[in-house]
Amino acid sequence: MPSLLGAAAGLRSVESGASPRSVVPGRQRWDVELVLGRPRTAEILAAVLRRVPGITEARASSVTGGVLVRHDARLRAADVGRIVRGAVTRVALNATGAGRPAPDSAVVPVPRADLGPVVRPVLAVGGGIVAGTALVKGSARSKQLVAAGGVAAATAIVLRKAWRQTVEASRHAAGGAERHPLLEIVGPHRRRLCRAAALSVACQAAEMALGTFLGWTGLVLIKGEAAPLVSLGLTTASAQLLGLAGLVAAACAAVAGLSYASNLQWRRLGQDIEHDWRSRAYRHVQHLELAHLEGERTSRVTGTLTNDVGQLGAFFAGPANDVLQLGTSLAVLVPAFLLLAPQIAWIAFLPIPVIAWLSLHHQNKAAATYAATGEHRARLGSQVINSLEAGATVKSFCTEDYEAARVDELSESVQESSRQADRSTIRHAETVRACTTASMAGTLLIGGRSVLNGTLRFEVFSPLIGLPQMLLMRMSRLGGITDQYQRTLASYDRVRRLRALPVETDSGEGTLEPAEVRGEIVLDKVTFAYPGRPATLEDLSLTIPAGQVTALVGATGSGKTTIAKLLMRYQDAERGRVLLDGMDVRDLRRHDLRHVIGFVAQDPFLFDGSIADNIRYGTFGASHEDVLRAAAMAEAHTFVATLPDGYDTLIGERGATLSGGQRQRIALARAILKDPPVVILDEATSAVDNETEAAIQRTLRGFAADRTMIVIAHRLSTVRHADRIYVMDKRGIVAEQGTHDELLAQHGLYTSLWQLQAGEIAA
Repeated sequence: MPSLLGAAAGLRSVESGASPRSVVPGRQRWDVELVLGRPRTAEILAAVLRRVPGITEARASSVTGGVLVRHDARLRAADVGRIVRGAVTRVALNATGAGRPAPDSAVVPVPRADLGPVVRPVLAVGGGIVAGTALVKGSARSKQLVAAGGVAAATAIVLRKAWRQTVEASRHAAGGAERHPLLEIVGPHRRRLCRAAALSVACQAAEMALGTFLGWTGLVLIKGEAAPLVSLGLTTASAQLLGLAGLVAAACAAVAGLSYASNLQWRRLGQDIEHDWRSRAYRHVQHLELAHLEGERTSRVTGTLTNDVGQLGAFFAGPANDVLQLGTSLAVLVPAFLLLAPQIAWIAFLPIPVIAWLSLHHQNKAAATYAATGEHRARLGSQVINSLEAGATVKSFCTEDYEAARVDELSESVQESSRQADRSTIRHAETVRACTTASMAGTLLIGGRSVLNGTLRFEVFSPLIGLPQMLLMRMSRLGGITDQYQRTLASYDRVRRLRALPVETDSGEGTLEPAEVRGEIVLDKVTFAYPGRPATLEDLSLTIPAGQVTALVGATGSGKTTIAKLLMRYQDAERGRVLLDGMDVRDLRRHDLRHVIGFVAQDPFLFDGSIADNIRYGTFGASHEDVLRAAAMAEAHTFVATLPDGYDTLIGERGATLSGGQRQRIALARAILKDPPVVILDEATSAVDNETEAAIQRTLRGFAADRTMIVIAHRLSTVRHADRIYVMDKRGIVAEQGTHDELLAQHGLYTSLWQLQAGEIAA
């Protein structure tokens, strides 16, 4: 009974630790506490999910605790949620030994003799006996060596554990790649990395030389001479001081020059990495499939391309240099102390295993904290952007205080998670500082006693006393380095996720020449459904003749815009074919296809720039006269001419300074300037008044000559002069077709729509 109660409690605990972060058709993101800091568990969970029918992709990150699941249209969002929670529960139970299924005999590995459980305890006991004997009966030097060996052994144990965990986490962060994520981030910039590293090592060597020279100076002032300088022919105190002055000056100049050069190289490396990753990631985003791009939050993508990519470069611009200098100091000072002053070696380096363990512990705890902070910031940014873009809606419903309260709530979540991260980071840094300070005091105390009792020569102690201080001061930065390293891994994971989204691919190599395109379009038994939704088009067949104006009308959701997306290959049909001049559009290169089609959406996007730049977008070589001609055909020239700066007027983000009708006319002028053989107008004049629409239609009749034009509209007055009108019903069924007069004569659906709109106008 207790075991059943425990299992039930564990089940509730597991389910509460798995929550959906975002749900869009065909893809879900989850936060799963179970995989945080557990690379092996993350791999197992992803493998379990991938085995479920209908799950096309599953990935889990032990760094952020995020789980990404992609699925086909057969699975509903609720079904996927049950699958994820069930998989998390199953993996958790298996991890604790409850309900673990018997292994498949086909994959059971052949057992091998593992001597580790026997050999390691024997070695530990034997080593303990030897160390104890040396401490009890050995000489003073033996005791010192045993103490130093103990520090080294403790350091090795901690670093071995840290290394193994880092390798596992790094492999997962690299998406299964063999290389460490930092090497993946550096990419083609290894040569600059090597130059920066060499300069950092040389700079650190110069700093230690400077510390040695300063120690010799103190030795000359106290004892009247420094023995190492006597062998160089400097026998008097004044000669030695002059020589040391020159050495100190040269060392200072070397440190300054090498520090400048190394910092410059590291900063350039960081800038190169940031520029390279941002360029590659943004280029990848531009080539994403439209369904995936529309399914991502704009604020999340923007944050990845700016903040996360910036973090990749920032790590190499600063903390990476600190790591290398710290490693160089350890590589030089540890052997020097063991050879010259073993009496104080153990106390000088005693903080190393402690600080290493603290850093490892802090890194494991910080992973979840930074992942939560990043997610809270992304949600806050998304809410701020949405609220600002919906300013008119917010004011119309008098919900300013409500929106402010929502932002306050999200901001408080960011504040609290940031406070947790800051407390952990500061606590770690101050603990490290306390350890290094205690070690410095211990070194002075034990080293001073050794000098007084004659077991350590002052000539050796004096130059070495200042060197550990540089190392220990750098050790105090280890908390910040670990902090930045963890942030970099989390940022790299988000950048890698973005770059893992599929891009548009061309399965065919067919090409199109605009001058040779006639523009006949045929949909042959086309079926298409958006992920997780019923079929929008089902076995649809229709023909759009070349060189004519064809209209698509019907109720919302009847598939009119979907047909336009299939023609543009924003989406591909699940069954059937979409033909352009007898060629399947899937056999054509996407760019060639889109070059011959002009598309104007109901809500066109205008860029932050001038009116002329927006009309010229995509046809960048067009002359000013061509821009004016296109604007005149779109009935845009009249209102543009009244603006103080005319076509040089800046219109703000998304054309915020223009009305909806003005934005539509600018977009229409852009399509006219492109001069494609096929034009799709998707509610392109829905926001203009009747008089302006009538003027646009008169102009477009001349523009439509000898080209195929598809007009999608709800307002039937827009399409009354079309050569053919298709009346669409649910699931893309063609309910009626014909000219305006022919459809009115049928007294069917089109007639009802026409009478309804005419009645509204008359009323």
